[in-house]
Amino acid sequence: MHAYDTKDLERLFGLPASAVRALARAGHINPVRRGSKLHYSFHDLVVLRTASALRAAKISSQKINKTLQELRSALPADSALNQVSLTALGNRIAIREGQTLRESESGQYALALEIVEEKGRLHVITRQDDAAATDTSAEEHFAKGLALEETDPPAARSAYEATLKADPNHLEARINLGRLLHLDGRLAEAEQVYRFGGQAEPFLVFNLAVLLEDLGREPEAIVAYREALALDPQFADAHFNLARLYERARDPKSSLRHLLAYRRMMDQGA
Repeated sequence: MHAYDTKDLERLFGLPASAVRALARAGHINPVRRGSKLHYSFHDLVVLRTASALRAAKISSQKINKTLQELRSALPADSALNQVSLTALGNRIAIREGQTLRESESGQYALALEIVEEKGRLHVITRQDDAAATDTSAEEHFAKGLALEETDPPAARSAYEATLKADPNHLEARINLGRLLHLDGRLAEAEQVYRFGGQAEPFLVFNLAVLLEDLGREPEAIVAYREALALDPQFADAHFNLARLYERARDPKSSLRHLLAYRRMMDQGA
């Protein structure tokens, strides 16, 4: 079991507290409260990551919830959701079971294909096996990294590096690896990790901005915080940090604007 609070889950998966509570109410996750934090099983983490990925693909919450319900009812009683995976096909949801891929609503099976051109001729390449193996390998490494963060940070970093080797687009692993490198004082390496993926995601860009501050590159940090706000206008901490940096840059008007935005969000959340 892994202990997280609301901010941890939002940082890791980009899921607001309301979305996590909805998954719990629907019975898709079953966290256990111990002290001030909730503890989540590996099964719960798989569901949270799946929900996060589908939300990022612009799948509606209603469709995500319906698919998870259908998936749970279709599995044998002794099965868990981590034995299958969900993915987005455009605005539809597909369920991967072993080497097969089927659409959740129609039940029809789909093929994960890639069409390439070679010597003027088109070739169709099936990618299911490699994709399934990559997904499984990446998730196993990521789960290992989560479990090791508190007890063995170097081993956690290695696990996250393995995750990114298996899946370079694994956003949570990139964020966590960059943060651990930052905490270890390896700032140049952390910056490379944040920038290499080329992913525009609020938490990743925010962490990059904090890193740039620590490197003394405050004008670049301001740009990064503004990019984080462009991606998520309700990112309160980005407003607060911008207010501080603009005050230091002797731009009181901009500083006040972001400070007022921060206070307004804190009042709304109270």
